[in-house]
Amino acid sequence: MSADLGPLTVTRRSGSESILANGATVGSLGDFWSWACSDLANNTMRGVLAEYLVALALSSATGTRTEWDTVDIRTPERWRVEVKSSAYLQSWAQSKLSKVLFSIASASGWDAQTGTSSTDVLRRSDVYVFCMLHHQDKQTLDPLDLDQWTFYVLPTRVLDEHCPSQRTISLASLRRLDPLETGFSGLRKAVVASCAEGTA
Repeated sequence: MSADLGPLTVTRRSGSESILANGATVGSLGDFWSWACSDLANNTMRGVLAEYLVALALSSATGTRTEWDTVDIRTPERWRVEVKSSAYLQSWAQSKLSKVLFSIASASGWDAQTGTSSTDVLRRSDVYVFCMLHHQDKQTLDPLDLDQWTFYVLPTRVLDEHCPSQRTISLASLRRLDPLETGFSGLRKAVVASCAEGTA
């Protein structure tokens, strides 16, 4: 691969950077973020927020997020963490609360550094963190209030043993697998315990 076409070095931005047209400032990166990312209840942005919350708990929120890595978070301890999110409430009008489902599908892998894919279809993490935005009152929903979240932590090997080809899992089925359930303050401890169990 030509060095000119290798991976970009992405540096963390502050939000104060200007958007320029013919040398004149027409907006800012922070304005763009506010425009694009303020709806934290939609499935896409809630999922990114969930990844950040887990990374924050695991002291892995430095640098920048890698969009297409084979796992969501790589910790300083070299734990590989997959993060999934779900919620009862959505941004759109609802006639009832949403059914809680988490994706657990195996997948092929893609290496962001080399731009190559692996054809092996499997779960590549050591542990899954299922992030449940459990709040059920739409008028007071605030995904930034971590008291509105519950986290379920499970070694990946448990999913491989009990749900080898399953693509999604309901909250009730997940609970039957006996994950560690915690609030944000206990999340790191739960991941440490699950990673230890997963390699035992």
